[in-house]
Amino acid sequence: MFRFIHSSDLHLGKRFGNFSGDLPVRLREARHGALARLAAFAREHGASTVLLAGDTFDTETPSPEIRRQALAEMRHHAPLRWVVLPGNHDSLQASELWRGLQTEAPENVILAMDCQPLTLAPGVTVLSAPCTTRRPGRDLTEWMTGAATPEGTLRIGLAHGAVQSFSEETVATDVIAPDRARRSGLDYLALGDWHGAVAVDPHTHYSGTPEPDRFKHNRPGAALLVSVEAAGAVPEVQTLVTQSFSWRSLDLHLLDGMDSVSALQELLPEARHRRQALVRVIASGRSRLAGRTALAAAMAHAAPDFAYLDLDDAPLATECESADLDIIDRAGALREAADALLAEADDPARSTAEREIARAALTRLFSHCETINQ
Repeated sequence: MFRFIHSSDLHLGKRFGNFSGDLPVRLREARHGALARLAAFAREHGASTVLLAGDTFDTETPSPEIRRQALAEMRHHAPLRWVVLPGNHDSLQASELWRGLQTEAPENVILAMDCQPLTLAPGVTVLSAPCTTRRPGRDLTEWMTGAATPEGTLRIGLAHGAVQSFSEETVATDVIAPDRARRSGLDYLALGDWHGAVAVDPHTHYSGTPEPDRFKHNRPGAALLVSVEAAGAVPEVQTLVTQSFSWRSLDLHLLDGMDSVSALQELLPEARHRRQALVRVIASGRSRLAGRTALAAAMAHAAPDFAYLDLDDAPLATECESADLDIIDRAGALREAADALLAEADDPARSTAEREIARAALTRLFSHCETINQ
């Protein structure tokens, strides 16, 4: 049996410029820390090798610190071997990067830079399809079909890119044949590019990223423990949760009259898990103005507990009656402004963006007046 860890899309050095404060630094450090977590899982499960199926680095020009510190971490975990494949973010077109890696890589780091069989162990061969550019424009795995290996050899493919609609940046000419494992006699095809784990077929898997970097997939960061018994056998694939930070989108559906604050509290993770959580709450349904402002206040109160907490209330419709607007004012300029904002928020002739601006302004006006009245 040959056992290995399949991972991809570490995106070391990712800047996370859409966040502020110390969070980008914490997220970058968590990505570097994924190397140690992968190594720990390999030792725990008796795996001899970690296959990194592309995008180990976030850009074609990572800083020397990012590159050399990654190699130092891999060296520390010898004799565990690391096989590093160029992906679309760190393709072979980044000649300076790969020259530097060739010069600095320790003995236990194998750079899969060529389309040729690579012997990992007696009877185990890796067939790699390194990305030549960010968008190669062809199926780089085609060569695997004609690659000869001794009878009985385990054939493990290693590639980065799209299989049908699974690509993050799909381009028709870049699609890897979804039945590449069958066509090329591969016992396992380790893929990178899609940031969530996906089984294409029993012999073909995307590992997903070990450390999430977006809300899109809404699942834990993970790697795959793969055990191949013999050539032709169906591999055993086990998911290993590797994340340090969780990224979650939570749906909060409200009905008119529902206590929005209680509903939110039931939805959010418990306090001890919040520091390492990035959470986006998507509020939908219907709510009175008071419930909407109470929800916004509850989110603001909870935010310091989290790495990041965000409220998307665009899908939430506002129920508003005369009594609600009376809290703002019963007459005069404020009431006229409130009536105008409510009309704009409910006007189907206006764009969604315009209606949302009006609704947000009305909610803020209501919250301000409610606070004053208290």
